[in-house]
Amino acid sequence: MTAAANTEIDARLSALRTDLEALQKDLRGLAGAAGDVASSEAKDALKKAEAVAKRAYELAEDSAAQASKTAFEAAEDVEEWALENAETLRTTVREQPLTSLAIAAGIGAFLALLLRR
Repeated sequence: MTAAANTEIDARLSALRTDLEALQKDLRGLAGAAGDVASSEAKDALKKAEAVAKRAYELAEDSAAQASKTAFEAAEDVEEWALENAETLRTTVREQPLTSLAIAAGIGAFLALLLRR
């Protein structure tokens, strides 16, 4: 090979190296930009997920509060019914003691059968 051919090959190799370095620099820049875009999208998705989680928590709190309120009202209703009917029950037991005793014994026997199984 001649010196002129070697010089031309060296010049082309040098140009190729310069082009490859520029390409690597451009690819790094693109990767960084793509990372920024992906990071931005991930942040948006995270914000949306946090909003959904917050809403779910609020709904759960509301449901728990409503369930507690309903249970408390039911307990009050049962207590009120028991107080209203306690006197009627006392009167019936006093007027018919043997019948009341037989009913109580029957309920006790029934519960004993259920609890044995």
